Amino acid sequence: MSLPPLVEPADDLSIDEVRRYSRHLIIPDVGMDGQKRLKNAKVLAVGAGGLGSPVLMYLAAAGVGTLGIVEFDTVDESNLQRQIIHGQSDVGRSKAESARDSIKEINPYVDVRLHETRLDSENVLEIFADYDLIVDGTDNFATRYLVNDAAVLLGKPYVWGSIYRFDGQVSVFWNEHGPNYRDLYPVPPPPGMVPSCAEGGVLGVLCATIGAIQATEAVKLITGIGETLLGRLMVYDALEMTFRTIKVRKDPEGEPITGLIDYEAFCGVVSDEAQQAAAGSTITVDELKDMMDAGKDFELIDVREPNEYEIVSIPGAKLIPKDEILSGRALSQLPNDKPIVLHCKTGVRSAEALAAVKNAGFRDAVHVQGGVTAWATRIDKALPTY
Repeated sequence: MSLPPLVEPADDLSIDEVRRYSRHLIIPDVGMDGQKRLKNAKVLAVGAGGLGSPVLMYLAAAGVGTLGIVEFDTVDESNLQRQIIHGQSDVGRSKAESARDSIKEINPYVDVRLHETRLDSENVLEIFADYDLIVDGTDNFATRYLVNDAAVLLGKPYVWGSIYRFDGQVSVFWNEHGPNYRDLYPVPPPPGMVPSCAEGGVLGVLCATIGAIQATEAVKLITGIGETLLGRLMVYDALEMTFRTIKVRKDPEGEPITGLIDYEAFCGVVSDEAQQAAAGSTITVDELKDMMDAGKDFELIDVREPNEYEIVSIPGAKLIPKDEILSGRALSQLPNDKPIVLHCKTGVRSAEALAAVKNAGFRDAVHVQGGVTAWATRIDKALPTY
């Protein structure tokens, strides 16, 4: 959908800026007017991770005058496979500060504003208010719905992107001119149905493709050129190397957004059934280690996927993937004569599996809080994490 330019042009460009952006200036559709609009634009990136990295780098290079970054995390070595705005020397640093330093290397004319906080219902409206456009690169449903509802309440457009393994999606949402995220996804998927990138993985270069499309849409919105993805969802399959677009329309029966809600409760990290099953049936990795040292007889079940098991495992754990338990196919493999202890990577999937195991009659089963990640960071630090 064609839209008018999002911001007014700046008064002028310096001689240095003309030299820097000359390849934009000689494009008739961009020209001096479009570049001045980029200079005057204020764009907020939610996240400086896989998608935020290419978005921030390309918008900085394009000459967006003000870039805000909402990011509370620190750089981990596992980020470097895809989060190209960070480098080896940044491991352990604030992601926001690392991203700021990279942006300054790309373009010193950009004003970088850091918001080193977790975005929530208490601060989102105040943070968003100062920006013309939001680019959402988050990887959890609670924050996606929060970003959407805040943008709707403030009347702001935003560019949304999503990645998982080999697949990516991109769209533009602007409630005043077209659909918003809730028109595409009225309700979140059931807890545990869609794994995060941390659980399911993501092809590193996929971030570049989807992030570059997000940055392209941001430039188009700011300058008012081309046809945006407002009202369309672009779906990318890296394995098949295909792009397709799906029309997205406003839901005439959709509930109006009148305020912010408890998004963690709305999306749910785990199902109510899993929470109930885990209540009073959760042990720590220290307690698991004590059970092993005491020689207690129990069955330790790892409910992750086989490729995860190959990366790292707790000694003595037997692999039975969660889906095998939830479907009932693996219940016959569970012992009736000894206690069952379930674990996964962090404790989310094992809680879901615990509910199914308890429903099958294994009332004494427990699961391990923190999973193999907690085991590797607290008990056996020689083991890798992922």
